[in-house]
Amino acid sequence: MTPAERLEQLKGAALPLLSEHFGEESFQTAEHRDELSIIVPPQRLTELVGFLRDNESLRFNQLRDINAVDWNRRKDRFELIYNFYSLPNSWRIRVKCFTDEKRPHVDSICGLYTAANWYERETYDMHGIIFDGHPDLRRMYMPEDYVDPETGEPIYPLRKDYPVMGVPDALPLPDRNPAV
Repeated sequence: MTPAERLEQLKGAALPLLSEHFGEESFQTAEHRDELSIIVPPQRLTELVGFLRDNESLRFNQLRDINAVDWNRRKDRFELIYNFYSLPNSWRIRVKCFTDEKRPHVDSICGLYTAANWYERETYDMHGIIFDGHPDLRRMYMPEDYVDPETGEPIYPLRKDYPVMGVPDALPLPDRNPAV
């Protein structure tokens, strides 16, 4: 089966079920490179993800990844992208939601997929997005005290406003003009 045929099969199975259960106005869809994305408001995320996992026709039983994009100047600054796979159907689907800079909170899906634990921690550590209800949300790569030396605010390396040359006095930087 070609990727385009698989996409049509997924759309034929998933979209009517999602429309019936959630209503057509409660989500948006997008297609890119023969893959389907479902865009939902953050307050509907766990409900939709649970439906995709538990519905007998869909059975998206594997969480492959969670990542984020910092759009910096948009009202809803952070885009969260969840990648799921249905082993029985060989389908891929993306679920996306957006959150703003002032309150970057989304409900954790650790209760639905145990793999979300590490993915959510990584996204928190790099972008500063808080996953409400996460069992152990703490930094994973960066030290817990990785803060701006002037303000004391936590800093997150994958945000667009992260200093290009790094945080002053955090690590020694190479000499700009090394002696030849």
